[in-house]
Amino acid sequence: MAGQYLDGYARILAEVSATGRRLTREEIESRRALGERAAEAGYGLRAVVVAHLAAARAAWPDVPGSADNTLAAVQQVIDAFAEGHERAQRQAVRQEEAARREFIDDLLYGRSDLGRLAERAERFGLRLSHAHAVAVAQGPTAYDEGNAVPRQVEQALIARFGHRDVLLTTKDGRLLCVAPGHEDEVLPYFAKQAHAATDGGRVAIGRPQPGPGGVVQSYEEALSALEMAERLGLDEPVLRAADMLVYPVLTRDRQAMADLVVNTLGPLTTARGGAQPLLDTLTAYFDSGCVAAEAARRLSLSVRAMTYRLERIHQLTGADPADAGHRYVLQTAVIGARLLDWPAVEL
Repeated sequence: MAGQYLDGYARILAEVSATGRRLTREEIESRRALGERAAEAGYGLRAVVVAHLAAARAAWPDVPGSADNTLAAVQQVIDAFAEGHERAQRQAVRQEEAARREFIDDLLYGRSDLGRLAERAERFGLRLSHAHAVAVAQGPTAYDEGNAVPRQVEQALIARFGHRDVLLTTKDGRLLCVAPGHEDEVLPYFAKQAHAATDGGRVAIGRPQPGPGGVVQSYEEALSALEMAERLGLDEPVLRAADMLVYPVLTRDRQAMADLVVNTLGPLTTARGGAQPLLDTLTAYFDSGCVAAEAARRLSLSVRAMTYRLERIHQLTGADPADAGHRYVLQTAVIGARLLDWPAVEL
């Protein structure tokens, strides 16, 4: 009962009311200590304040002194008690945040025993024996859990899905959402909310992966997708790692890719203005489905100028972008150039 945290209250109330003095330092500290203990025991501030008011009301006929002195005493006692209660709550929040941060670090870096990690995960609503997928949102600024943006996204998720074993957090300035692999709607909805809340930030979604290590794998896939999109200059707001598996394959043998880029596109460096304008031409051509008119529009060129550039590429490289066989080699080399930052970086 909250009444056990009123120890000494009646005596203080009687003395302070009778004399009109303020509470002593020792009395204030004792009220703070009781407030901390009540918070640690799980009593809400409302319950204990009501208990103080009820006790004051019950003692009122027997309390000497004026009503003003009595109310002043009640005010001082409750103020000190509330201060201790709030102090304990802040400490509990800090401890919970520290435990949460430690868990997230261990989860994403795999630094803890998997069995122990699985036990700790249940405290945060995750069952690591199941498959999980991770989405990572990156905005124009860095975010931490105290920012308004993560709170806004979290509130939207809770309003839509409730507490459905979803963990929303931040890491290295990015927003992270960990969701069960079978909950197909959660991460796309997170992506939509995060994209809006971060003023057009980009979101990558990793594939569902099983077991305690699955969260790490999915998280790394999402990070890799963000990095790949940056290097390729992709403008899609939402990226799925499952749709980008070809890029890690292409870059697995970096030397082979570098050789392909240099041997296929190297002659473009002899063109007036260098290789970059013609490389941009190929990029726009392939991105537009090999439709010259659409590629010209994207580059703000006339169709005639676009056709001239494609012919010039054919002359320099010996590969015709309009030919299906040549197109595969050229497009692969263009992707490799974007991944390796050629021609800005010498290969």
